[in-house]
Amino acid sequence: MLGPASTIRFGLASLILVLCGLGAPKAWAQQGIEDPDPELRRQLIAAVTAADSFEDRFDAEVWLLDMSQRLRRFMPEREQRLEFLRQVHAEATRAKLSPEIVLAVIEVESHFERFALSVAGAQGYMQVMPFWIQEIGRPDDNLFLAATNLRYGCTILKFYLDRENGNLVNALARYNGSYGRPQYPYKVLEALNRRWYQG
Repeated sequence: MLGPASTIRFGLASLILVLCGLGAPKAWAQQGIEDPDPELRRQLIAAVTAADSFEDRFDAEVWLLDMSQRLRRFMPEREQRLEFLRQVHAEATRAKLSPEIVLAVIEVESHFERFALSVAGAQGYMQVMPFWIQEIGRPDDNLFLAATNLRYGCTILKFYLDRENGNLVNALARYNGSYGRPQYPYKVLEALNRRWYQG
């Protein structure tokens, strides 16, 4: 689904099919690729219409101040950093994910580059494949907008975490399309422990 090398075949096939204008179900079948999970499709549809925010102002200020310092090397502009962190926290909280894990995924996936585009066609901060906007019937969604990208990415990651019964390594591998290979999950966990973990 996401990531550079490990999903090139899947991503390029998806991108080619979208560019050729083939319908999704027919295109998946022709390529021998399993249809996108209907439950994930349902969750994405629900996610793009919901919104959340911090519940406690003091906790919000403490978290934002701490994470802002950690994010400064990637986003030098303070207001941009704080707005981005608010969005990350809101989307992670909505999806019942740790915001720190989401930040670690973004660091590995895009290095916090809003307009990141992988060779497989994955877009934005969380490197979401663009076929999803067609799959859930929202062709006007822009995956380079932070709020949209985070909404999709967090929903997808949570889906895989639930599917793997809370096993973060397996969920990260599924998110990246590299299930059975530990390199990507270990990169994310390394980033989490090195920069984002608040333990």
